[in-house]
Amino acid sequence: MILYVARRLLGASGVLLAIAAVTFTIFYVMPADPAQAACGKVCSPEQLDAVRHYMGLDAPIAEQFRHFLTGIFTGRSLGTGQFAISCDFPCLGYSYAYSEPVRDMLVDRLPVSVSLAVGAAALWLLLGLGTGVTAALRKDTGTDRSLMIGAVAAASMPVYFTSGLLILLFIKTLGWLPYPAYEKLTDDPLGWASNLLLPWIALAFLYAAMYTRISRGSMIEAMAEPYIRTARAKGMPERTVIVKHGLRTGMTPLLTIFGMDLAGLLAGAIITEQIFGLQGVGQLFQKALVTQDQPIILGVTLLAASFIVIANLVVDLLYAVVDPRVRF
Repeated sequence: MILYVARRLLGASGVLLAIAAVTFTIFYVMPADPAQAACGKVCSPEQLDAVRHYMGLDAPIAEQFRHFLTGIFTGRSLGTGQFAISCDFPCLGYSYAYSEPVRDMLVDRLPVSVSLAVGAAALWLLLGLGTGVTAALRKDTGTDRSLMIGAVAAASMPVYFTSGLLILLFIKTLGWLPYPAYEKLTDDPLGWASNLLLPWIALAFLYAAMYTRISRGSMIEAMAEPYIRTARAKGMPERTVIVKHGLRTGMTPLLTIFGMDLAGLLAGAIITEQIFGLQGVGQLFQKALVTQDQPIILGVTLLAASFIVIANLVVDLLYAVVDPRVRF
């Protein structure tokens, strides 16, 4: 098991290094003038020269990449002398439009995106797995057909339609919930949950439909295996057969897509955050795309890639826990 974990950690480190190299190439080598992209649309020649110096674009490419990696892992200083800007670990760049390090901007907004992603993920996993297993155990019955029809209908509705419908029903018409305004979990747990409930439902409604279909297919396949018949022949309770043998095997395909979906949302749910007015990473990324704020785009890209790599690593480790054969 230790060797398995070491191999996965080594592989993840290599992938992160490759992502950093590709990202550096896209943002620093390929553009005709990276300083112009970082400075934004409105930038005077004097500002452009200062940005070029701060970014170290007057140095050779190899040295620029070395500074780029050093900044990510240890932090760095942008510029020299009394006008130098300190960019702490992990240095993901400096937004000259906001006059603020990208790292600080992401740290301020990340709790919103994490709260949104984790809450929605728990909800859609509970709904999707529950309905999928129920449909699988009642295969070809009215319950199975009804649940599958509902899953197809839910998957057909885009998140902006579901979000608008929820706002109209629960906020405008019934007035049961406040319009979402993020509150810290430590300050007011009830307010935190009530403000994020509708965004959670909007995301969970879409993802749960896919998880229902996948968990149903995996569970049907698992329950048809010979070891299920053997467990029943030994006189094991049906609940033990379903949970310990069937569900454990049927969960394996869900781990992969769950890790990817959660990692993607941790870097920001752009549409959902925009509709509900949540000041998360996704909304910041959307604004950066409109204003062409290159440092923010670069920072969010690295953050999203890191989440996906880490999610892959965690999924690999969970595979080894669920199925010990994976370790070998």
